Amino acid sequence: MVFRLMGTILRQPVSHRLKFAMYCFKSTNEVVFLDCSMPCEVNPRFVLLYGSQKGQAQSIAEGLAEEAEEHGLVAELSCLEHKEKYNLEKENAPVVFIVSTTGDGEPPDNALQFVKRIKKKTLPTDHYKHLSYALLALGDTNYANFCNCGKIIERRLQELGAKQFYATGYADDGVGLEVVLDPWLDGLWKAIKSALSKMASDRTGYLNAEAVDSTKGTPDSSSPDVQLNLLSITDCQNCDSVGGSVETVSKSASAASAPATQTAVSDHRPDASAGSPGLASQSHGAASVTTSAPETQTKDAGVPCVILASSLKCSLPPLSESSLNVPALPPSYLDVSLQEMDTTEEIIGPFNKETLHEVPIPRAVQLTRGDSVKTALFLELDISAYPMMTYQPGDSFDVFCPNRATEVEDMLHRLGLYDQRNHRVDIYLCKDTMKKGAQVPPYIPKNISLLYVLTWCLEIRSVPKKAFLRALVEHTGDSVQRRRLQELCSKQGTADYNLYVRDPSLSVLELLTAFPSCSPPLSLLIEHLPKLQPRPYSAASSCLMYPGKLHFVFNVVELPACSGRPAGRRGLCTGWLFDLINPVLLFPGKDESSGRMALPKIHVSLRPNCSFRPPSDLSVPFIMVGPGTGVAPFIGFLQQREKERLENPGATFGETWLFFGCRHRDRDFLFREELEGFVSSGTLSHLKVCFSRDDQLEEEGNDSAARCRYVQHNLRLSSQHVTDILLKQNGCLYVCGDAKNMAKDVNETLIEMIRTELQVDQLEAMKRLAGLREEKRYLQDIWG
Repeated sequence: MVFRLMGTILRQPVSHRLKFAMYCFKSTNEVVFLDCSMPCEVNPRFVLLYGSQKGQAQSIAEGLAEEAEEHGLVAELSCLEHKEKYNLEKENAPVVFIVSTTGDGEPPDNALQFVKRIKKKTLPTDHYKHLSYALLALGDTNYANFCNCGKIIERRLQELGAKQFYATGYADDGVGLEVVLDPWLDGLWKAIKSALSKMASDRTGYLNAEAVDSTKGTPDSSSPDVQLNLLSITDCQNCDSVGGSVETVSKSASAASAPATQTAVSDHRPDASAGSPGLASQSHGAASVTTSAPETQTKDAGVPCVILASSLKCSLPPLSESSLNVPALPPSYLDVSLQEMDTTEEIIGPFNKETLHEVPIPRAVQLTRGDSVKTALFLELDISAYPMMTYQPGDSFDVFCPNRATEVEDMLHRLGLYDQRNHRVDIYLCKDTMKKGAQVPPYIPKNISLLYVLTWCLEIRSVPKKAFLRALVEHTGDSVQRRRLQELCSKQGTADYNLYVRDPSLSVLELLTAFPSCSPPLSLLIEHLPKLQPRPYSAASSCLMYPGKLHFVFNVVELPACSGRPAGRRGLCTGWLFDLINPVLLFPGKDESSGRMALPKIHVSLRPNCSFRPPSDLSVPFIMVGPGTGVAPFIGFLQQREKERLENPGATFGETWLFFGCRHRDRDFLFREELEGFVSSGTLSHLKVCFSRDDQLEEEGNDSAARCRYVQHNLRLSSQHVTDILLKQNGCLYVCGDAKNMAKDVNETLIEMIRTELQVDQLEAMKRLAGLREEKRYLQDIWG
């Protein structure tokens, strides 16, 4: 009778269930336990919203949604741009935001409209007074405006009356997101349950008052004063729907069998029960794996091999002897098969090329000398065929490059799919997937070959995340290699993960090469590898000076050899561009070739930057700080200013300062002749240069100048002039270049300069500099 009554209650809406319970249960402040195996709605809900530019915040949100069930919760997952899927104006459940920051502190593209909506000044201050929220912000302290999107959302939510139920987390990709991410996630579940309990208590109190009002004048001693407390999943030890107990596994057991293998054409996954026994087979919960690793390893010949140093492939105590807390096994969600096609497809470029511009490269020059540490290249693009393709100094553009052909071939061989490279890839959602919000990757078009997918769609150079490593464990046959992958994805192995995977930017292919017994199915790569992103570059020219042309400059990135990379390699896009233009490349001091060769072409798209531009008021002075290739946008600034001076001879122009630095005056002084020409014409008022690797130069004129090795040193020498321009003349400051060192050092130098010149304390100097940022008079275009 009781259970029939309970079933009737649970079929009703939540508000009806609470009211009905008021009159049916004679208990006060008691937890109501329900049988978790009953097919009824019992799990409380919360809303999970994300804004993500490159998939990091989305991946974290999806992981949370999957983990929610084992905590007895239901996560309603949505992207912030899908406003039809959530309604914060009427939401009475806890809301969790996970957002990243992109560009110069901007919201991700899929969070931009949400931020605009909540920033409307017409919203009343109590607009979100009913809302209870928590927020995780992702950022990188190597860049300006750390976690700015998260800070904007939080500040505005609080201004509109929302209440925080859990402290905001600011995860820093500059040192590793896990440092903040792991403890924040660990504490989130308890915070959500506490918030739900408080909300339920508040609602019950409201219902109590309503019930008293409705029965006033007719007292009834049978009317109970009831408070319904939430059921914590940990209080119900016998719930079958909750993951089983943590499994402790010995190393000998983990080596018992290898995972199932995939067929040549169809991509099958082993059942969860048939996965590697080295870990708990359930797809949720952090498993605690205990291994009793031997002190020595034995080679095939039986000779003991003592490990003297850790590496990507092996660890040392205490990690090698530790019990491990590994992440939950990400649920599979894609079915992938390969089908023969009637015709062989020719790969001719990015799939969305109709929205891009294919432009020739009529001129390519190496700006640095052959013995320079870095190779800087200057490329001129002919955009005259696209008259609508206009840009301003300070704008940037995207270059769409493919994965390297040799690496694609190596990946095909590694997956055992080289013979099927021209087969069509068919991708579908698994019917029984447990993944929340699962979808077929929208950046993989239909009716294309496997070769095309690996060449233009997936970032095979991407650094594998811990969730990917966890999934790879299930497809690794060798017990030692499996244990090492467990270590690298565990909390205990975070230092090793950063040292051997994250910091050296180890690619998926390099990781698979290091673990030869790991044979993942194609579907796993498609699930975990991100979209191949275009690479942004700053324009180094002005349309006024060079109509129909677009210039840019870059250093060829060189990644050194490391534990998982026997030989160094070039950056993906810079290496591809170098190979592409090498036949027509000109070198310093050599005349242009008169021979006629087919001009190489690339696909590009403009990405206007509405803030990193010279002042529209020609009388406003501005300062530019751009060492190395960071000088690129300022060449465009100065070209524009020179044309403006010619067209407006009677106008008043503000001072222009450029602080430039490089290693050697005679090897990598980029645009030297052009910069000195700007000084001669009066376009550039002051050019301050420094050379970090040259001997002290007597010709600098004075001892203090001779000691200047970096741009911040020259800034400090011109402290009075710089602070006067910024603080008294309402001038602007632009910084372009390396984020990890230069931008930080310049920022600290500016604070010290303001503190000294104004005779204020450190905090006040920081506030003054922050004020310049808010006024868009201190702008950065920096990269890692």
